[in-house]
Amino acid sequence: MAKAFVFPGQGSQSVGMGRALAEAFLAAREVFEEVDEALGARLSKLMWDGPMEELTLTINAQPALMAHSIAMLRVLEKEADVEIENAMFVAGHSLGEYSALCAAGALTLTDTARLLRLRGQAMQDAVPAGQGAMAALIGVDLAGAQAAIDAAPDGGICEIANDNAPGQVVISGDKAKVDAVCAGAKEFGIKLAKLLPVSAPFHSSLMAPAAEKMEVALAKTAIRAPVTPLVANVTAAETNSPDEIRKLLVEQVTGRVRWTESVAYMAGKGCDRFIEIGSGKVLAGLIKRIAKDAITASVGEPADIDAFCKL
Repeated sequence: MAKAFVFPGQGSQSVGMGRALAEAFLAAREVFEEVDEALGARLSKLMWDGPMEELTLTINAQPALMAHSIAMLRVLEKEADVEIENAMFVAGHSLGEYSALCAAGALTLTDTARLLRLRGQAMQDAVPAGQGAMAALIGVDLAGAQAAIDAAPDGGICEIANDNAPGQVVISGDKAKVDAVCAGAKEFGIKLAKLLPVSAPFHSSLMAPAAEKMEVALAKTAIRAPVTPLVANVTAAETNSPDEIRKLLVEQVTGRVRWTESVAYMAGKGCDRFIEIGSGKVLAGLIKRIAKDAITASVGEPADIDAFCKL
């Protein structure tokens, strides 16, 4: 059986995340301590004690989710003899791509934490608060979502940001345009159009200023070949080239997260087990809708380790 390790993106954070791991395992504590030191802040305290409003801020949520994922992976390496190089692929949803690269040894933990803090700040700063929005469209395919966008009254930019799973598409752009698409959604057979509680229009061309900042930062960051190929968000194909990875991470800021195609690619290559490492169970649910015969597991807390070992 061939497996992939996948890493969650923004929205999976919760107060208390990683606390039980840190209390139970030295390997996890060491990860949280290194991230705190890299950022010059007690991110771990915010993760464990909240408040949720502060944890949800992009500049905090992105490194927090990565820290939880890597802490869980380090525990699995110690307690369950997990070797990331034995997996067929690694992949991550949006910021989770950085977690995947850290897991596969392409980025150091310290560099990953600093890059994600910068990425979060740059994405937040790219568009003034209140001017951008994102919305989930449920019960529609990519063509239907694009038709709804094209038919909406002009109110600026609106683009497909995430192709998450069959029947789940996320759009992103200027708030007026996103609102207009949502208002006309039922005409295109869309069952539900729901604004997302995010503070910026991620994965749209409005994020261009953030992409420029990430390009500068990534040019100064050492990237090694991952020990396991990465299936990248923007290409839905595998790579182990440091130069290509650097380029794709810049493109990812404004580009579409092609999650449906990414999972289909991995399944098509023979991957039949997908292990979600970190907070929540969002990716496992999406994967079951894409690769219906795949075995999935979400591993984020000490109680999950025994179940993982029985896979």
